[in-house]
Amino acid sequence: MKKLSDSEIKKNLEQLPDWEFVDNAIETTLEFESFKDCFSIMTRIAFEVEAQNHHPEWFNVYNKLSIRLSTHDADGVTDKDFKLARTIEAIITNQ
Repeated sequence: MKKLSDSEIKKNLEQLPDWEFVDNAIETTLEFESFKDCFSIMTRIAFEVEAQNHHPEWFNVYNKLSIRLSTHDADGVTDKDFKLARTIEAIITNQ
C-alpha cells in the first residue's frame, strides 16, 4: 500500500470535513448524547474494522470517541485509511 503525499491527503480530506491530518495520521473526535450511544457506534465500527482488516487507534471517555487512522506498514496515511474514514462517517450519518 502506497503512502499518500500531503497534497493527496489534503484533497481526500476535502470530503471529510470533520477529519484532520495530524502527526502522520488522520483523526477525528466525535461526541454523542450518552455512553450507550457512543459504545453502540463503536461496536458498529468494530465490525467494519474487522471486515476491512484495518484497525484504528481509538480512545473513548463517556460520550466522546477519538479515532486516529494511519497505515503502519506504509508509515503514514494510505487509501485504506480514507476508505475506513468514509465507512465510519457513513455509520455515524445513518445512526
